[in-house]
Amino acid sequence: MNKKKILLFGIHLLIIALIVITHYDVWFPEKEEVEEKEKIIKKEEPQQGDPVFKSEYDCNNNDIDDFNDFVIGARKEAEANTAYIEDGGYYNNNGYPPDGIGVCTDTIWRAFKEAGYILKDMVDEDIANNLSAYPDPSSRPNGPDPIVDFRRVQNLKVFFDRHATSLTLDPYDTDKWKPGDIVVIGERYSHIGIISDKINDEGIPYLIHNSDEFSGEQDVLIYRYDKDGISGHYRFDKPGNHCKIGN
Repeated sequence: MNKKKILLFGIHLLIIALIVITHYDVWFPEKEEVEEKEKIIKKEEPQQGDPVFKSEYDCNNNDIDDFNDFVIGARKEAEANTAYIEDGGYYNNNGYPPDGIGVCTDTIWRAFKEAGYILKDMVDEDIANNLSAYPDPSSRPNGPDPIVDFRRVQNLKVFFDRHATSLTLDPYDTDKWKPGDIVVIGERYSHIGIISDKINDEGIPYLIHNSDEFSGEQDVLIYRYDKDGISGHYRFDKPGNHCKIGN
């Protein structure tokens, strides 16, 4: 074998080695990572959470309190396997996506609708009256955008900061987490979901949500806390005049 062939052979080996090194974690993920993923997507039998905790309000007068209605509405989303689709081209001019598709924020307004609240109208009204309280991109040069403002996690966080009770961000403080609570994930407010009435063996509640990674009613609250952090935890326990259907 001449020197040229030896050199080419060596270069090929080097390229192969570099590819293996840079892609090793993708091709051969750590055992712990694989086990964590399998644990998250595995359907385990949850325990029932606090059945006594209820809201004082029943907006839609259906004999089911608001908090339980929030859980029921969010669970309907999970059971329907709503597809996670971000493409706004699918949405009508009124801002609502068609049934069967949506993103994380759509789980929230659909859960609120189950209880008799029109979250879009509530958010639009608050932005119109308090525009400076809301972050860009809501505060566009052309003003609020009712088509999409209620579907931005950043806006929902401001709305719940203003109109709900803020609670602990520590998911291990289990006594402070109740069914129907709203949780915002990530320092940049990248995700949002509803706390379930189901808990795991450690008393950590399940999260009902829709995301491009995992979606459904799942034991993922600690996973999301460790991965992205929790930036908001709210209880909509002072609806004031927001209830339009029940009154």
